[in-house]
Amino acid sequence: MKIICIGQNYQDHVKELNSAPTTEPMFFLKPDSAILLSQQPFVIPEFSKEVEYEVEVLVKIKKLGKYIQPEFAHTYYEEIGLGIDFTARDLQRECKAKGHPWEKAKAFDGSAVIGKWIPKKELNSLENLDFSLKKNDATVQSGNTADMIYTVDNLIAHVSKYMTLKIGDVLFTGTPKGVGPVAIDDKLTGFLSGKPMFAINIK
Repeated sequence: MKIICIGQNYQDHVKELNSAPTTEPMFFLKPDSAILLSQQPFVIPEFSKEVEYEVEVLVKIKKLGKYIQPEFAHTYYEEIGLGIDFTARDLQRECKAKGHPWEKAKAFDGSAVIGKWIPKKELNSLENLDFSLKKNDATVQSGNTADMIYTVDNLIAHVSKYMTLKIGDVLFTGTPKGVGPVAIDDKLTGFLSGKPMFAINIK
């Protein structure tokens, strides 16, 4: 499986990063070794002093697809989830400044949290989903999929032009504003439509 992550898909997050809007979806990959194992804490890696959380709605691909048209994209997934794209922000800035790829800032071991999955049919509308992240007792991120710059179906269509989507692939659809650092002993809890989807301890 592969993990496909969409960058800068919420306008308020684009502003938060002082970035310019993109003219098409931007994506990068994480390897399957980036998945944080179930029930395991997230251990802050020794190579970064500024790891940040980014909560995101997830989509699990259910069948093989290439050059998928937007009007058919909804047939390629049945489960919706919530996760975290952990980012070593200091490494990312360093890589960007040098014009280097920044996989080491995004694809390190444990950097992809994948919570529970919910059948799509149990949700009212994929284009109007509330989701949020609490750090300890405070809500630090809150978003709604209605604010996506590119919809899930358009993302699937775009990515499938460049690479074949396979059964079990996971699409991270982007994060809203409010990204921030984690510290030892923090607890991160994610919610989708009011339902708890994951709880992660930071070590």
